Amino acid sequence: MSLCNICPRNCNVDRSAQTGFCSMTDTVKISRAALHMWEEPCISGDKGSGTVFFSGCNMKCVFCQNKEISTGGFGKDITVERLAESFLQLQEKGALNINLVTPTHYTLQIIDAVKKARQQGLKLPIVYNTSSYEKVETIRLLADVVDIWLPDFKYTDNFAAQRYSLAPDYVQMAKAAIDEMVKQQPECIFDDEGIIQKGVIVRHLVLPGQVQRAKEAVEYLYNRYGDSIFISIMSQYTPCTNLENYPEINRKITPEEYDRVVDYAVEIGVENGFLQEGESASESFIPPFDLAGVE
Repeated sequence: MSLCNICPRNCNVDRSAQTGFCSMTDTVKISRAALHMWEEPCISGDKGSGTVFFSGCNMKCVFCQNKEISTGGFGKDITVERLAESFLQLQEKGALNINLVTPTHYTLQIIDAVKKARQQGLKLPIVYNTSSYEKVETIRLLADVVDIWLPDFKYTDNFAAQRYSLAPDYVQMAKAAIDEMVKQQPECIFDDEGIIQKGVIVRHLVLPGQVQRAKEAVEYLYNRYGDSIFISIMSQYTPCTNLENYPEINRKITPEEYDRVVDYAVEIGVENGFLQEGESASESFIPPFDLAGVE
């Protein structure tokens, strides 16, 4: 943290004294630690995923649904010890896993917290829920920590990545990061109830007007990893923020657009996948960032 290069931004800042692209110091800040029912069925199940939402982000997606915490700075500063305690509290509440949302900029603190929690009885799988704008070196640090990788594969071209997320090298960084994730967890393993214990689920959020790019994303993932991963094709895109400067994505996707992507996935042979119903494209699916489980 004294010369932070944990992500591809390579800010080189001392986060004890200043902030970099993620806008966060070296102190962990979270906005919510609670059971979450809206992940893929094999993650949330009937009991819920023990989801910890971290404040800050190393992306700047113009369509972010969580801007209140990703760039708005909302959250509460906590110690690593308190983070470990929150994991144990979620386990006590019946969570099926510990789901770390937007965790990249706190990787080192998370490693420490998971070790502390495991020493105190944490048995749950750890889910790393990321944009995939990661360094391979950082992913390798997590080899003995993360059981389930839940990365996005947002873009197949860097023009879109720069326009919508200020990440001009996203594609190559994400591809390399996902390669490392699959290397660490080459097979999806489920318990008798169908809840995932180990493996990789890659998400792609279909953007309006970008059916061809969505097809390219699904095709790349299937050609590269086959049935060793699950591909989650997401329809929940909701323009919650002011997107007048991005009129091409200033609407929800249509059912026809989504169906074209799903039909293509079936056509090329994808069997291990997850789909979303149309009603998922709603602000009601965005959790309240109310410091639940934090205070």
